[in-house]
Amino acid sequence: MHARSVGLGQAEGVRIGARHAIERRTMHAMDPQVVEDARKTLETERARLRLELSEEVEHPRVSHGAQTAASTEVSESQRGQQLREREEAHLVQIEGALGRIEAGTFGVCQTCGKPIAPERLEALPWATDCVDCHAKKRR
Repeated sequence: MHARSVGLGQAEGVRIGARHAIERRTMHAMDPQVVEDARKTLETERARLRLELSEEVEHPRVSHGAQTAASTEVSESQRGQQLREREEAHLVQIEGALGRIEAGTFGVCQTCGKPIAPERLEALPWATDCVDCHAKKRR
């Protein structure tokens, strides 16, 4: 339906078009079992990550006389920090997916508004995009 055909101004037509785009993103009903399975997986993963991130892993400070040993210790510390940052980012993705479940937008591509394949959600329940949009982003 065109904005002009019902006597709406151009700005009103844009607002209606934007509203329909938002509605399209939330109208696709996901299979309730897919959503429930994803919720369980996400909640389990969230609990695991929270536990890992809350644990303070203390490494005993051993005095190493050799420069190589000190270098190794710094390298391990950097790797540990990178792993922690990756886990924190993953936790944000999981929280986002759980939020989308609550909002009723889970399983809808945030880029194009089309449904995300259930197989993709089974493998990556925190996925925000369909396979096609994800591939376009990676190019």
